[in-house]
Amino acid sequence: MRMTLGVITGTLLMSLAGGPLLAADKIVVAHRGASGYLPEHTLAAKAMAHAQGAHYIEQDVVLTKDGVPIVLHDIHLGTVTDVARVFPDRKRADGHYYAIDFTLAEIKRLSVNERIKLRTGQAVFPKRFPPGKSTFKVATLAEEIELIQGLNASTGRTAGIYTEIKRPAFHRAEGQDISRIVIETLARYGYKTKDDALYLQCFDWNETQRIRRELGYRGRLVQLIADNSWNEAPDMDFDTLRTRDGLARIAEVADGVGPWMPHVVSGRDGAGKPVVTDLVATAHELGLEVHAFTFRADALPDGIESLEQAFEIFLVQAGIDGLFTDFPDRGVAFVNGLKDGPKP
Repeated sequence: MRMTLGVITGTLLMSLAGGPLLAADKIVVAHRGASGYLPEHTLAAKAMAHAQGAHYIEQDVVLTKDGVPIVLHDIHLGTVTDVARVFPDRKRADGHYYAIDFTLAEIKRLSVNERIKLRTGQAVFPKRFPPGKSTFKVATLAEEIELIQGLNASTGRTAGIYTEIKRPAFHRAEGQDISRIVIETLARYGYKTKDDALYLQCFDWNETQRIRRELGYRGRLVQLIADNSWNEAPDMDFDTLRTRDGLARIAEVADGVGPWMPHVVSGRDGAGKPVVTDLVATAHELGLEVHAFTFRADALPDGIESLEQAFEIFLVQAGIDGLFTDFPDRGVAFVNGLKDGPKP
């Protein structure tokens, strides 16, 4: 399905004004790439996501010691690289190896592996890419953008990028302004306005406001909504943020919200039907897009039997505008099926 951001934006605004979103408006974001098939955030996973037709491909971004934005989900390196083997003496007192303590040249010496549990050394998702097979490296944000833009050129199909600024308060405490560096990097590659194929997201509500108001970012901006127990942002009450008043404040700054799946569907009622919260309807009334996370075939919510059933509940019944999934091929196939309509 070939859609530009301008087409998505235009049809989105018409849909918000006149009724439910059309199936063609739904977007599939490759969560850390095609991470159900290849180690997360590797260039191989991003290339596969592009080939599978993902509309957007996600980048989580942290900084190195020398201020280079790299694509990595965590500020720590231990669960997805062999840092403990290569640099056994470089962990902090808390036992973690922080990306910001290593130069880019040092991080390029590491190999990337399927995510593991630190306490056991076992894979978080044991049926995914087997350990010890092939070789993967940490990529810079620039390297990933160049890959995706290159694939856009060679295939003729435009995939957008969906970039997350990770832990901005932590980075500033370490003396680095990650938001400014990321925005400058995106601008160098042509991502500057809401007409460009980019969403920029962050969990830290204070930083979301700063990105728009202080740093003057003019592109599409999404406020992520976590569970309070995750401690994603300092002094942040996400329960308040997803109320009507909270969403209204977000709408003054951002273009969309990224809620956790249970914020949209909170379980089943006595008859076994999904309980859809008012978050999506309220967000739409306020002009916000809703892109929910994270849809995994090997980590389904209770009461949902398949990934496709999850897609149907959230995209059709709950009416979200897009979703993050580790299995972008299946998400794209489902959305294309909606666009084509029921078969006779």
